[in-house]
Amino acid sequence: MQTRDALARLHAEIITCRACPRLVAWREKVATEKRRAFRDQTYWGRPLPGFGDPKAKIVIIGLAPAAHGGNRTGRFFTGDRSGDFLFARLYRAGLANQPTSTSRDDGLTLHDVFITAPVRCAPPNNAPTPEEFRTCAHWLDRELALLRPRVFLALGAHAWDSTLRHLERAGQRLPKPRPKFAQGAIARIGDAPLILGCFHVSQQNTQTGRLTPAMFDAVIRTALRLAGEPRR
Repeated sequence: MQTRDALARLHAEIITCRACPRLVAWREKVATEKRRAFRDQTYWGRPLPGFGDPKAKIVIIGLAPAAHGGNRTGRFFTGDRSGDFLFARLYRAGLANQPTSTSRDDGLTLHDVFITAPVRCAPPNNAPTPEEFRTCAHWLDRELALLRPRVFLALGAHAWDSTLRHLERAGQRLPKPRPKFAQGAIARIGDAPLILGCFHVSQQNTQTGRLTPAMFDAVIRTALRLAGEPRR
């Protein structure tokens, strides 16, 4: 309960953040103007905290909330096509109790998985600036410090780089050259959790075949295997 309570306190702080003027303006503009299909819904329109199992061995790290997905529903990968892909695969692997994620109160629970991102507000064009990554980084650091994962599953190059920067800030010395992102890449850095790379579950990747269900299933199997290995 201590970890759960500490996460709850941290998440209460996260959702009040207004540190990035461009992101605040965009998330609130989207929440007011809305998409026609969701015009009768009340958008979340605030920063997003992570969610999942506080005892997770695997932490999935994305990029940022989608404007009409997480920014609408208040939960990462919820209410959009990326989430449809992600949660169907987590359910198949036995890591979620249901294959869909549609709202914060839809009954979804995760087992041994926690989901978060380095940027907490929806950015224009899904593209946070370097300054916005830096400003938001302390939330990721504080959140991950409360967890005890064995594997970071980085969805995309931005998530991979953000995870490396988190480890640097936590005092880890990165090898030279820095580990490069690739599908299925594994980075072992000191006694830190392993980093496993996977293409982002965006529509751009899943609908073009760059990331197939079979490819993602294979990455999840690798994550589970790595999470079960004894620590060195």
